[in-house]
Amino acid sequence: MPVTATTHDLESRTITITADFAAPVERVWQIYADPRQLERTWGPPSHPATFAAHDLTPGGRMHYYLTGPDGEKYFGVWEVRDVDAPNSFTFADGFAADDTYAVNPDLPVGVTTFCFTPNGDGTRMIAVTTYPTVEALQQVLDMGAIEGATQAMAQIDDLLAA
Repeated sequence: MPVTATTHDLESRTITITADFAAPVERVWQIYADPRQLERTWGPPSHPATFAAHDLTPGGRMHYYLTGPDGEKYFGVWEVRDVDAPNSFTFADGFAADDTYAVNPDLPVGVTTFCFTPNGDGTRMIAVTTYPTVEALQQVLDMGAIEGATQAMAQIDDLLAA
């Protein structure tokens, strides 16, 4: 399992996930730069992702949905802020109510930075998401954000081995 640590900090309103992959930084970066590869790793196995739009450039938007076991869809949108390929990218990650991909103002929006650094023969990825309030952080924790992300990232090893 690639996830080696998960923490949350109510004081700083953050979730931090650390993962190690047996592949160079450039290869791990390709997973996030290619929507078809990202689909195979963004949602947990029970809720696979489909990216309807993918623009990993500053100011770009990513539209996706997760499909649950009974066919229900959960929509999300990334608003890309910064990209330093293949080292890092930052985006606002929000929930959307439907396939218009308008951010749902009733659910939290977190700002996430993924950083990729060489780690021996592989890559260490550190993802930090910051929420605007402690309540927003607690809401996504209660929704299973850490468990879902850990399950999703566990799929990356199989993709890298293919």
